[in-house]
Amino acid sequence: MNLAISYVIIAIYCFSLVLIFFYSLAQLNLLINYLGNKRKTEEAPKFNLLDPKEIPLVTIQLPIFNEEYVVKRLLDNISKIEYPTNKLEIQVLDDSTDESVVETERLIKELQEEGLDIQHIRRTNRQGFKAGALKEGLAIAKGEFIAIFDADFLPDSDWLKKTVIYFKDPEIGVVQTRWGHINRDYSILTKIQAFALDTHFTLEQVGRNSKGHFINFNGTAGIWRKQCILDAGNWEGDTLTEDLDLSYRAQLKNWKFKYLEDVETPAELPVVISAARSQQFRWNKGGAENFRKTATRVLSSDTIGFKTKLHGIMHLLNSSMFLFVFVVALLSIPMLYIKNSFGHLGWVFQMTSFFIASTIILFVCYWFTHKSIQGSSLDSFVDFIKLFFTFFSIALGFSLHNTVAVIQGHMGRKSEFVRTPKFNISNLKDTWKGNKYLNTKLSPNMILEGALMVYFLFGMYSGIKLNDFGMFPFHFMLFAGFAFVFFNSLTSKA
Repeated sequence: MNLAISYVIIAIYCFSLVLIFFYSLAQLNLLINYLGNKRKTEEAPKFNLLDPKEIPLVTIQLPIFNEEYVVKRLLDNISKIEYPTNKLEIQVLDDSTDESVVETERLIKELQEEGLDIQHIRRTNRQGFKAGALKEGLAIAKGEFIAIFDADFLPDSDWLKKTVIYFKDPEIGVVQTRWGHINRDYSILTKIQAFALDTHFTLEQVGRNSKGHFINFNGTAGIWRKQCILDAGNWEGDTLTEDLDLSYRAQLKNWKFKYLEDVETPAELPVVISAARSQQFRWNKGGAENFRKTATRVLSSDTIGFKTKLHGIMHLLNSSMFLFVFVVALLSIPMLYIKNSFGHLGWVFQMTSFFIASTIILFVCYWFTHKSIQGSSLDSFVDFIKLFFTFFSIALGFSLHNTVAVIQGHMGRKSEFVRTPKFNISNLKDTWKGNKYLNTKLSPNMILEGALMVYFLFGMYSGIKLNDFGMFPFHFMLFAGFAFVFFNSLTSKA
């Protein structure tokens, strides 16, 4: 291999390793914040819901789109919310384009006859997608506070009583709750999704919120002060993660967010890899779009401190880490041959210790969040080790798919908001087969993912051939991850 090309590869590889290491240090800081917050007791002002004068008017918004399988479950659940009926309004923001509209209308009429103030709001177009629907509903909402639930979320009956009380503090603009997972154990795919989301909803949300750093409303299972939405500029549909966008605009206006780790709102995880793909693409592209839209405003703000700016930028760059991980993975095989071709460059490979250190830091971070939900027994730790490396491998397998999303987001390339299909699955006996909303098109990335599976198999062979096993575990996880994504993408089309 040409020496000049080798230096270029080394520079890109080392730069990506250092950025990943800085990201892991930011996660470690959030872990320290999280553990420190566990020892704190905080008394916040709260509404006294026993006093009728203090019970605020609330609007629940339910944005739905072609939800035949879950709309009945959703409305049955929401109708059980314990709150004075004269202080509660429900908006079903229905952008559906199929026959589910008829069933939704029938269910709503039944609830209206039972005395619920529930409206079926239809639009003639899907302009702005979910953001557009929320904005249109907000214009006629009677509530001072706006609770939002996606179609697969099932809040407990006392959810409003646990959340709306914190708006007694006039500076609070949002109260967000932790997501739960009704089908966590359905498959390996649901287990690793739950594993990743648990870290976001414990370490990241608490770690940031406890120190006054920016967090995000997660699109659902939270409640907004209507005044906060309007003051921040209302919902905008120019990114795929309208929730992150509005969250940052609100906090740049000095609104405070309250995160409630102890209030869990159960939801359904995608059970088919095509559904997980569409969700991952939307989240990762949206994150990059929001970095492009908001990073300059965060850095130039004179109302927030340096550390909050730093965590804000790292937060907006979360999805971009997939790009740097993918670069490291792709270049790891050429690096193996450079190491064995140019002996005088051996010192460069000490940089690999940055990746090892990053992995150890993330291992520790994920363990503390895992044990906060699953317990800290020996069996739990053994399960965690297996789950961590399974998660790590499959995340690597998604790195190409998510990298494409991130690059599109940073380049400003627009795409349609693709909803995640819901399946009404809560136990192992339920099946996703026959779901008419399932995306039956094979991802064009799948061919490349199959090729990458072979590429990293070659990486393992190269390690054996060169008698250099330093990268063998990494290449094995990459091979396993891309194999999982590739073969599941094929078989989930049945």
